[in-house]
Amino acid sequence: MSNPNRHDIHVLNSLIQTTIDSADGYRVASTEAEDPGHRDLFGRRSFERRQVAEDLQSTVRALGGDPAAEGSVLAKAQRAFADVKHALMRDDTGMIGAVEIAEDAVRTQFERALEDSHISATTRDTIRRAFSRVADGRDQVHELRHSLEGQRDAGNRLYPH
Repeated sequence: MSNPNRHDIHVLNSLIQTTIDSADGYRVASTEAEDPGHRDLFGRRSFERRQVAEDLQSTVRALGGDPAAEGSVLAKAQRAFADVKHALMRDDTGMIGAVEIAEDAVRTQFERALEDSHISATTRDTIRRAFSRVADGRDQVHELRHSLEGQRDAGNRLYPH
C-alpha cells in the first residue's frame, strides 16, 4: 500500500538534505574562519540548521515516512571545492561570500517547496516555519558580507575619504 503522504515526504526529505548540507557548511566555516566572532556566528547557524533539520525529520516520521539522515553528495563536493578555494584565498570575506551563495541556493529550494501546489496545507505551514528560520540566517550572512566589503573598501588608499 502506498503512503498518501508520499509527495510531502519527498519534498520534506529534499529540504532535510539541503538543511543538513547548510549545517555542515556552517560547521566547516566555523572551523575555518579567522575572526572569533565569525566562528561563533557560523557555529550557532550550524546548530540552528541542525534543529531545523530535526524538526523536518520529525514531521516526516509523523507522516509515516523515513526521514533523510544526511546531506547530498553534490553538497559534499561543493564544500570540498570551497575548502580548496578558501585555503588559497585565506580570506573571511571570500568565505562569507561562498556561504552566502550557498544560502541563496537553500533559500531557492525552500521557495520552490512553498510554491509546490501538490503539498498539503499542513506540510506547507511546516515548511514556512522552517523557511523563516533559514531566511533569517541568510540575511545575516548577506549583511555581514556587505559590512566586510565596506571595511575593505574603506581601507583602500583609492577609496575617497
